[in-house]
Amino acid sequence: MNSRFTSSIRLFLILVFVCATSIGNAATQAGGRLIVLRSPTFGWNIVLNLKIDGRTVANVVQGRRYDHFVPPGRHVLTASAAPNSYYSEPTSTVLNVRSGRTYVFTGAWDGSNRVVLIPSALPPGQSY
Repeated sequence: MNSRFTSSIRLFLILVFVCATSIGNAATQAGGRLIVLRSPTFGWNIVLNLKIDGRTVANVVQGRRYDHFVPPGRHVLTASAAPNSYYSEPTSTVLNVRSGRTYVFTGAWDGSNRVVLIPSALPPGQSY
């Protein structure tokens, strides 16, 4: 009987630990998920440079993407091409991030040799 009691307590403590860890992980990922894809026609020798609030967070190369959580609030996303000596100024987009939302953009060329971030379709009920 004593070993059954000890096993029950161990199981209970393991469950408490797992729940506490899950809650801790959810708290550290508060904010919205930002995904920036690269257009297939972007060019194989050009990097999509992504900045959030003026700080470079990624250089997205061919076959890769940016996929991270961003804190809630207003943020400025800036996209440019690298090496940028041949291209025009970077372009910026304002994003108001809300917790639990997913924001998807695709970096692509517009008609005037600059990179733009195009918002992709969102699930029903979500908006930028």
